[in-house]
Amino acid sequence: MRVFPLALVLTFGLALGAQAQTPVLAPTSADSAAKAAAPTAPVASTPAPAAAPVAAKPNKITILPIPVLFYQQETGAGYGLGGLLSGRLGSDTLTRASNARVQYWTTQKKQSLLQFVHTVYSPGEKYYLNGEISYYKNRLYYFGTGNQVSNNNRSFLDFDLFIINQRFQKSIAKNQILGLQYRLARTYKIVTEDGRVDNNGDEIKGPTNYFLLDPRIDQRQQQSYTASGIGPVYTFDSRDVALGATKGSLLDLQLMFNGGFVGSNYNFVRYQIDARHFQPIFSNKTILALQFLGQFHSGTVPWHELAGLGANLGGTLYDNANLMRGIYEQRYRDRQMMTAQAELRQHLFWRLDGAAFVGVGQVGYNISDYTFGGIHTAGGVGARFNFIRRDRVNLRFDYAFGSDPGFYFAIGEAF
Repeated sequence: MRVFPLALVLTFGLALGAQAQTPVLAPTSADSAAKAAAPTAPVASTPAPAAAPVAAKPNKITILPIPVLFYQQETGAGYGLGGLLSGRLGSDTLTRASNARVQYWTTQKKQSLLQFVHTVYSPGEKYYLNGEISYYKNRLYYFGTGNQVSNNNRSFLDFDLFIINQRFQKSIAKNQILGLQYRLARTYKIVTEDGRVDNNGDEIKGPTNYFLLDPRIDQRQQQSYTASGIGPVYTFDSRDVALGATKGSLLDLQLMFNGGFVGSNYNFVRYQIDARHFQPIFSNKTILALQFLGQFHSGTVPWHELAGLGANLGGTLYDNANLMRGIYEQRYRDRQMMTAQAELRQHLFWRLDGAAFVGVGQVGYNISDYTFGGIHTAGGVGARFNFIRRDRVNLRFDYAFGSDPGFYFAIGEAF
C-alpha cells in the first residue's frame, strides 16, 4: 500500500501559492507531468480536467516546485524534490504546451531516482521531441513470470537501472507524425536477499529467493545486461490538449528492434499499440477516457524487458501511463500483454474533479495462452485538483482495488 498524505498537503499548498509565470527569453522545451511519488510507482501520468481550455498566453511559462514524499513497505519512507516547467514555444497559441520535469528522491533503505523527462512541440507542431533519461536504484518485490504467480513467491530484488528513451518525429499530415525511437536500458548490480516476504513485508525464513528459482530466469539474466533497440514510430493524435484531453483520439504504433547491432545483449523485437479515445458525455463536465495497450515480443526477452501488468511505463513516451492501478508494478509479466482501462472524469466545483476507473488485462508467453478465466481486474476512485488551469495539469489522488490495493498520488492523469 502507498500512502502520501504529506505530499498531498504540500503540493496542494504549492498549487495555490507557488505558480510562477515568467516570460520566455529563449525557446524552452518541455511535456508530461509525471509521477511525483512512488519508486516502484504506479504513479505519474498525463493531466486532464474536464473543464474547457482557458485561452493560452503565449511567451509565458509556469515553473512549479513539487515536493516528493511517500511510503512503501519495501523501501520505507521516501522524500525528495522535483520541478515542473510548462509552456508554449513561440507565440502560436494553437501549438500544444511543452513540458519538462526533473525529480530526485531517496528512501530510508537507500533507494533513489534521478530523472529528467520532456516533451517538446515545435512552433506549428512541425516537429515533436520527447523522452526520458532516468537512473533508478530499485527495490521491488519479485513474484515470478507468467499470468498466474503465487503470493508465496514474493521476494526482494534490488537492482540499478539506467534508461535513455528518446523519440524524434516530424509532421507528415494533419494530426499525423512519423519518426524514430531509440531506447537503452541497462540493468545491473542485481542483488537478491535470502528468503521471501509475507504480505506485511516481513521475511519468511527458509525458502530461497524466487528470482533464483524461476525456471524462466537463466544464469545469464541474473547478471548485468543491456537492452538496446531502435525502430520506427507512427502517431495519430487529434486530442484537443495533449496534457489533459477532453475530446479526440490517440493512436501510437511502435516497432523496436533490439540486437547486437545497437549494443544489446539480447535479440528481440517489440511491437506496441497504444489507442486512446476521449469524449464528453451528458455535458462538457463529464469526460469518458478509454485506453487499450498491447505490447508483444518475439525473440529472447530478458526479465526486466517483459511486458507487465501493474506497470508504470514511465517517461513522456508513454504519457507516464499507469496500467491497472490496484496491481503491484509488474506483478504479472510475460512476453505478450494486453490491457484496457476506462475512466469517468467528472468536474465537481472550483478546481476539483472526481474520477472512477476500471481496468482489465492479461499476460502470456503466447497470445494463444490467453483464457477468459485468466483476466485480471482492478479499479477504484479518485480526486483531482487542477493547479495549472492553462495547460490542464492535475494533481491526482486515487485509491485502487485489486490484488494489491492502495493509494496512488501523482502529478497528472493515469493516461
